[in-house]
Amino acid sequence: MRIAFASGKGGTGKTTVAVNFACFLASSHKKVQYLDCDVEEPNGHIFLKPDLEKKMLAKVMVPVIDKDRCTACGECASHCQFNALVLILKDVLIFPELCHGCGLCARICPEGAIKEGEREIGYVEKGYAHGNIDFVHGVLNVGEPMAGPLIQKVKDNYKEDHIQIIDAPPGTSCPVVKTIIDADCVVMVTEPTPFALHDLKIAVSVAQTLNKPIGIVINRENREFKPLTDYLSKNRLPILTTIPEDKDIARQYSKGNIIIERLPHYIDNFMELAINIKKLLEKKQFR
Repeated sequence: MRIAFASGKGGTGKTTVAVNFACFLASSHKKVQYLDCDVEEPNGHIFLKPDLEKKMLAKVMVPVIDKDRCTACGECASHCQFNALVLILKDVLIFPELCHGCGLCARICPEGAIKEGEREIGYVEKGYAHGNIDFVHGVLNVGEPMAGPLIQKVKDNYKEDHIQIIDAPPGTSCPVVKTIIDADCVVMVTEPTPFALHDLKIAVSVAQTLNKPIGIVINRENREFKPLTDYLSKNRLPILTTIPEDKDIARQYSKGNIIIERLPHYIDNFMELAINIKKLLEKKQFR
């Protein structure tokens, strides 16, 4: 089972909910795997504090052109959908940061002048947290634009016999799509503010385009925000649980602590979340 946690707007508490849910499942004697796919700014490790046992460099293919064999026919540049190759006069220029590593240019070159080289984009680390949570995260190199391939390398570590908690990047761009595309459901974490609702609508649209079951967690709830409840009701998006605005939660968060361990009365919220995710996956009606 793959459960993706997304948000749209950053800072809604997506990672807080994801790591606490992972710890709740682990405390219930479930096999749990936490995968932090927010590779540009991973922060699940701050709360889970894993013992990291393995580090693997992540590389992508980039073309290397043999100038002696290249006839400047332009086939590689004309077929590259990402404009990573450009023919200028009789020279082919390569823009490595635009290259998606698909290898098409090497396959179609009539002269066999293009070979596959490598470029390092970051690394993946693996370990264990809280005794039995299998932990994986990716760390993208500073200034590196190609998050997608690194996210895939994180996901290559899926353990099918585990419940996989996938922490998606904020926003609605390509890295989010890459993260949630093979999830069984998407939990959208939002808050009762106009900015969060604006970005939630876009994130929901992305997940709906991918035909994903969607449930909502309202974090930092301190009052009814009618535009949010009206939107959820109109679009039949179930509220999986709500978490109140609480200074004690903020204090524990700022210390990098797990909420359900320091404030155990919130275990009920994550129990409710687990029950309602099960209903979401089984397409059962919510009360």
